[in-house]
Amino acid sequence: MPKILIVEDEEKLARFVELELVHEGYEVDKAFDGRSGLEKLEGGGYDLALLDIMLPGLNGLEVLRRARRTVDTPVIMLTARDSVMDKVTGLDMGAEDYMTKPFEIEELLARIRATLRKSERRAPDTKVLEAGQLRMDVDRHTVAYAGQEIELTQREFSLLETLLANKGIVLSRATLLERVWGYDYMGETNIVDVYVRYLRGKIDDAYDVKLIQTVRGVGYVIRD
Repeated sequence: MPKILIVEDEEKLARFVELELVHEGYEVDKAFDGRSGLEKLEGGGYDLALLDIMLPGLNGLEVLRRARRTVDTPVIMLTARDSVMDKVTGLDMGAEDYMTKPFEIEELLARIRATLRKSERRAPDTKVLEAGQLRMDVDRHTVAYAGQEIELTQREFSLLETLLANKGIVLSRATLLERVWGYDYMGETNIVDVYVRYLRGKIDDAYDVKLIQTVRGVGYVIRD
């Protein structure tokens, strides 16, 4: 039974979502402020977190930033403000998705199911992934080349993890889009190419290697 953490200061809303999740068969825990939410997230044991942005104590973005140092629990951000910057910041800091209030509970439940499915596909049994001198520690959420740590956004990390977990296998853009961004991604179709370019700048160009290779007309592959 998946366990979901709700970090939401509107107690009536938190209770409503909790009842719906319990009805769907999920185990639920709640926190009503940023600091309590951060403590629970860092304690681990959750399959997914619903994290409001406007929280007392610490706002949701700060909770997410601090939590990502130690845990990679999938997070769906909840925001009452339809701000593009809030959404972009949350996604870049490691959130998997976001919902703008007010929302329909059916859509939230669908996004939870999609996020949990993606999370199940993400991590291979091996916790350390390597290609040449490139090393990714999945559990610790770190990447290094020849011992030098590389700073990646959450999306860059997820894309690199997917490529490394399938080392030697050519993955199409459609496959990468599905596994890293999810079925319901509605943005630019060239987003995969954009993020591959980001990764190459931080890895291939920075260390004068050619680990991330393009297979023309097919997709991308990492080879030693």
